[in-house]
Amino acid sequence: MKIALLTCQKLHKLTPQDQLLIPELARHNITATAEIWDDKNINWNDFDYLIFRNTWDYFEKETEFNLWLDQIEKLGIKTLNSIDVIKQNKHKFYLRKIEQQGIKIIPTVFIDKTTDFNLKEIIPTHWEKAVIKPAFSAGSYLTEVFVTADIDKINTQYQTIASEKELLVQQFMPEIQTVGETSFIFFNKKFSHAVNKKPVPGEFRIQVQFGGIYRVIHPDAELIAKAQKVVDKFIGKLLYARVDGIVIDNELHLMEVECIEPDLYFNLSEGSLERFVDAIVELIK
Repeated sequence: MKIALLTCQKLHKLTPQDQLLIPELARHNITATAEIWDDKNINWNDFDYLIFRNTWDYFEKETEFNLWLDQIEKLGIKTLNSIDVIKQNKHKFYLRKIEQQGIKIIPTVFIDKTTDFNLKEIIPTHWEKAVIKPAFSAGSYLTEVFVTADIDKINTQYQTIASEKELLVQQFMPEIQTVGETSFIFFNKKFSHAVNKKPVPGEFRIQVQFGGIYRVIHPDAELIAKAQKVVDKFIGKLLYARVDGIVIDNELHLMEVECIEPDLYFNLSEGSLERFVDAIVELIK
């Protein structure tokens, strides 16, 4: 059994955490190698499965990534997560469908491509602060937080972007700076572990590169069940999903569901790497 662990040029050997998957998979007689998803010299038919892990530049290469997904699908190569899941998850308008299915999400306005972009006509008047970002994005790419008093400045800044990309505008939740964001990680649709991420003072972004502080937490069964409800909205197999949200009064307010290339925090939760590998084995054998 040969598996390609998909990554990108800037992480051609995978992250240090994900590099540990290779010897762990070898214990199950699975040969895994790190492969750059847009390397034109790779014959993808050489692999039994492709697993999306560190493809952290896909949102910067939108057209190329979409064409590559179509190519893999036509070749009939199996992927984890599936191509169907990847195609659904890469564009954040999936949140609209999830909300329609009864899941509580952060208050969000979905904006189609437009040459007549005007936030004054779009966002609710009671919002005092908001976050704007492309629907096809990751890692705070082209993301801005703004107070509504600066709406004219944001209109100007995003005028061209709005004509080229679909956008989301979400109400800024001040709790992100106090209670932080919580990630619930699931392997093969079963809960594995949870991590709370808080920004440093004066910052709203929780990513490590912006100083975010991460720690493992142990949510109660009620909260896990609410995250499980989100995961269960996905039809079919799901190797991994990271449910990100803000917990307010023990209610989960969904921010997004990461099913393409999320950090799974193997370094923070003992046994999580082994649980992930066990999930791979369950799904491919």
